[in-house]
Amino acid sequence: MDISKRTEDRTPMKISVDLASLDVRTPAQEGITENVSARGARILTSKPWKPNDRLNVRSLLGNFRSRARVVYCVPVDAGQFAIGLQLFATAGTWKSPN
Repeated sequence: MDISKRTEDRTPMKISVDLASLDVRTPAQEGITENVSARGARILTSKPWKPNDRLNVRSLLGNFRSRARVVYCVPVDAGQFAIGLQLFATAGTWKSPN
């Protein structure tokens, strides 16, 4: 998948989220969104995720939640990774802390 081509605009937004793998053996982790859209999000995390990992995403502010699939994971800094998520079965809305 070419991540440089987007079918919809992304909105820059920094929101703390809880990322929980559908595999209960994997501990949940927090992340912070960089940008979001109706069908996707780019999130910074401290743990690498594998493409096609399935997650539940929940905003810690507001009432957004969604199932998601990891599309890509790239290192951005020492100990930090950016993951691209495809969102589906979403409910609620993103709420910016501003």
